[in-house]
Amino acid sequence: MTAVDLSASPDERAPLSRERVFRCAVAIADESGIGALTMRSLARELGVKPMSLYYYVANKGEILDGIVDIVFDEIELPSHEGPWQAEMRRRANSVRRALSRHTWAIGLLESRSSPGRATLRHHEATLGVLRAAGFSVALTAHAYALIDSYIYGFALQEASLPFKGPDTVADVAEPFVDQFTAGDYPRLLEIATLHVLQPGYDFGDEFEIGLTLILEALARWLPDDGGHAA
Repeated sequence: MTAVDLSASPDERAPLSRERVFRCAVAIADESGIGALTMRSLARELGVKPMSLYYYVANKGEILDGIVDIVFDEIELPSHEGPWQAEMRRRANSVRRALSRHTWAIGLLESRSSPGRATLRHHEATLGVLRAAGFSVALTAHAYALIDSYIYGFALQEASLPFKGPDTVADVAEPFVDQFTAGDYPRLLEIATLHVLQPGYDFGDEFEIGLTLILEALARWLPDDGGHAA
């Protein structure tokens, strides 16, 4: 995705278009959060009057549809030609990366009632991989819901953490550890000192562990003649 240059003057920017409106909206949401995205703020960043936007979009709801579709377009499509677990893992990691770039989208990806082309293409490809693996229609629905619940839940937790990446864990965790030394919280002290504060700890590593457990459990749902796909 190409970032919108919000520092450029209106004369230096590309002509106004539906695509440019959506990408500027993504830039605003990335920088200031989805709450900062309004027709007025969008018009201001684009250097136009708010009424000019209605030539390209009907309302804010259409803008939300558009920016959600941009996020889906950034996610790698799984292929039914590869091993289903590997494809679901590749997709899961791609979704997580997209949500780390656009944390505002965590609660929006599945909220739109008018999904765009990229959104529909993504869902179709994911369903196709699960069906090709041998899951029934019902089990495909269950598997898809389970996988996405895990991805979105992990992304939300990761975005809410008080530290960002392994390099900042100690700065946040060590003051908490000082509160545990009185002996009232032995298990918290144990996991902090023997796990969280150990060299190389990265909360993000938990994602692969949980995803592996889910995919291995889903493999048990496949009929015996499809088990080899796992």
